[in-house]
Amino acid sequence: MTLVEVKNLVKHFPIRKGLLSRVVGQVKAVDGVSFKVNAGETLGLVGESGCGKTTAGRTLLRLIPPTAGEVFYEGKDVMKMGGAEMRAMRRKMQIIFQDPYSSLNPRMTVEDIIGEALIIHGLATRKERRGIVQDLLERCGLSASYIGRYPHEFSGGQRQRVGIARALALKPKFIVCDEAVSALDVSIQAQVLNLLMDIQQEFGIAYLFIAHDLSVVEHISHRVAVMYLGRIAETATSKELYANPLHPYTRALLSAVPVPNPKARRERIILEGDVPSPINPPSGCTFHTRCWLAEDRCKTEVPTLRKVEGEHWVSCHLVDIEKKALVKDGRVLPVLQS
Repeated sequence: MTLVEVKNLVKHFPIRKGLLSRVVGQVKAVDGVSFKVNAGETLGLVGESGCGKTTAGRTLLRLIPPTAGEVFYEGKDVMKMGGAEMRAMRRKMQIIFQDPYSSLNPRMTVEDIIGEALIIHGLATRKERRGIVQDLLERCGLSASYIGRYPHEFSGGQRQRVGIARALALKPKFIVCDEAVSALDVSIQAQVLNLLMDIQQEFGIAYLFIAHDLSVVEHISHRVAVMYLGRIAETATSKELYANPLHPYTRALLSAVPVPNPKARRERIILEGDVPSPINPPSGCTFHTRCWLAEDRCKTEVPTLRKVEGEHWVSCHLVDIEKKALVKDGRVLPVLQS
């Protein structure tokens, strides 16, 4: 069952100059993104820094007002909700922030940080709050005795566990994990990922897992959406995407993932140039300026997101739907082998 559905989400940030702060341009951070997150599943959202992943996650939660588009939670349009209705919706949709240092108030104790939402939404008295917070700390792998500590007394991994406990306090059904493990050491990343998966299995929570590390996304995600310059390039089940990536950008990203075998060698695809500016994105396919397979039509025609099979969708002119393969000059391009 679809829990969250995003349709043509757009977020443009105005560029203002001069004494009168006139709008002279737009930063097209998210430019028509659509995807679904089913109940109890994890959708990984991946891409290079600056592609709009975090903006998409925060916009669908209405932490940032959208420019256009629709977001439905269990069939209800989140973007049209008023104050009271949106306040109730906050209990069902939460976020885990990327930075475990700046996302926690240094002047508040762990009890206040995790329990604040319980008081705001009237779900517990101040006396009841303490017991709930202690239970959440233990559920997230921390001692209940830490309840009176301040954020500076914790390591990065422990702080992120506090952030996870805070997100769980209202018993949400959907959580946006915004680069939730990128700031942590590799060993701590594994612990936090396993914690998130255990919580999902126990409570049936759905995740939008935003990341740039494809090996992490493969471990935790049921489906994966690849984003480039504000648009979705490819989406598929995790197994299908890693076995048969069709978009050239997806192949380039996967070629950079380290292989845990010193004898194995993988063909490395080096993308030339930098990511174009979202202020003035390229015409046609926005990836054509860095794509080694680009044709003339890629420079003028915007590719649509087409269904290959099942849940595999791709936005590329060079994909042959019948052959389910990337085709250049009539030749099927093989999948990179490790």
